[in-house]
Amino acid sequence: MSRLRVLSAVLAALACVLTLPGAASATVYAQIEGTGSTWSELIVQQWISDVDANGMKVVYTGGGSSKGRKDFSQDSTDFAISEIPYQGVDEQGNADTSNGREFAYLPIVAGGTAFTYQLKIGNDLVRNLRLSGETLSRIFTNQITNWDDPAITKDNNGRKFPSLPITPVVRSDGSGTTAQFTTWMDKMYPSIWRPYFGRSGLTSYYPRKGRMIGQAGSDQVMNTIAGFAGNGSIGYVEYSYPVNKDYPVVKVLNKAGYFVEPTQYNVAVALTKARINQDKSSQLYLTQILDGVYSNPDPRAYPISSYSYMIIPTGADDPRMTTAKRQTLADFMYYSLCAGQTKAGPYGYSPLPLNLVQAGFDQIAKLKKADPDVDLTDRDVTQCNNPTFDGKHLDQNKLAAIAPQPAACDKLGEGPCGTETGNNQPSTDDNSGGTTGGTTGGSTGSTGGGGGGGSVGQAPGGTDPGATTIDPVTGAVVGAPDGTTTSAGAIYANPTELVSSRPADTNTFGLLAVLELIALILLPGLYVAALGRRRNANRLGGR
Repeated sequence: MSRLRVLSAVLAALACVLTLPGAASATVYAQIEGTGSTWSELIVQQWISDVDANGMKVVYTGGGSSKGRKDFSQDSTDFAISEIPYQGVDEQGNADTSNGREFAYLPIVAGGTAFTYQLKIGNDLVRNLRLSGETLSRIFTNQITNWDDPAITKDNNGRKFPSLPITPVVRSDGSGTTAQFTTWMDKMYPSIWRPYFGRSGLTSYYPRKGRMIGQAGSDQVMNTIAGFAGNGSIGYVEYSYPVNKDYPVVKVLNKAGYFVEPTQYNVAVALTKARINQDKSSQLYLTQILDGVYSNPDPRAYPISSYSYMIIPTGADDPRMTTAKRQTLADFMYYSLCAGQTKAGPYGYSPLPLNLVQAGFDQIAKLKKADPDVDLTDRDVTQCNNPTFDGKHLDQNKLAAIAPQPAACDKLGEGPCGTETGNNQPSTDDNSGGTTGGTTGGSTGSTGGGGGGGSVGQAPGGTDPGATTIDPVTGAVVGAPDGTTTSAGAIYANPTELVSSRPADTNTFGLLAVLELIALILLPGLYVAALGRRRNANRLGGR
């Protein structure tokens, strides 16, 4: 009789769980597939690995931004990733449109286009090379062809390198990285770029001449430069590739007269001058205009900083999309925009600022507009675990505010600093902010010195960013003092929050717990009863 009472109680508990909102239906996902940018591929693959445990299956293949846009337009994929929008007609005269497929651009991550190289003195790899934008442009247009060129010597404050031919390694495929690099040259050094290219504007297909080597994908560019025969080579990739390979990058001269590398801090500072298309009626909504980034006067700014975009399908009758696919795409992007951004910095990227995260939520909401069965409830941007904001100071870019000032030896006419590049550490005279500019780091680097520069935690202009404690390496919010307030207005962007905290998921786990309880209670009794029946049968059979 006592067992029946226990069973009744368990069944009552089970009935309560089954009546909770959302308990009867778990989230249903379907595999989604995309192609495109190799610039952002490393962080995208990490996000894919992260969400796999949540039952989301995402397949992503690089191939270049041009391929991604083309595959999407041909209905071959569920999404694409590109550094540039559809151009209408590309530089080769081919159509570059979505071919009528409805879509929206969704920013996913920021970063810097880095120039990685292999240059040795004897057997030692130079790890603290500095170049101006003009010198880089002349290298990639074959005007500077040897490492002992006087312009390179000048950029390195009189430090002369051996006579060695320069081998530029460029992308052979249609590349958003190439498009960003050539856009920068066209805007900043038109007298160098345009005669080489033959006209003005950007190109996704780099025109190879002279000693240039073409390689498909950022990974192949990186491997070629770092390879056995790579001495003398230089190429352009997203900063994450040399960071991942522990390989040096060029410190590029910025408008303020400092040589800087594209750490998450320097990129975040640079992109405070980015202009984002705010016309929601335009197909170019949220795309970037980077002229102000290239000429940002802040000493910390890395001039060739930009964003990468996902192209998502928004049509209600999209031929590839189902409710399950849209749900997977929505939840994958929520993770990427929130918790996934905490991994951007350590991987060699830079997290998105609040305004783009909020705009990203608005873009994802178009998936629900196309299909009302997509679940976008219980999500709040103030709970979004993103290093650029903490939910208490949503009007600030926290990462840009704590970015350390460059070391004095990084200034034009000083140094060069003896610290290594490509290790994802800021070069600064403040020991609390990362690598110190005056310490000896590179195998062939001279020791730089000098002070100057603001400290970590100092916002531009010397203002106090206030309020929160930030890990200087990851950019993650460690804590906040009592009494801080949350900014009002445009804080919430419905929908938000992460997959792991959805009510349906919680209820599902609650249901499983009750079922386990039932099993623990009933199974031993059932086993004993069955064993008793077997013994009775054996006794009867023995008579």
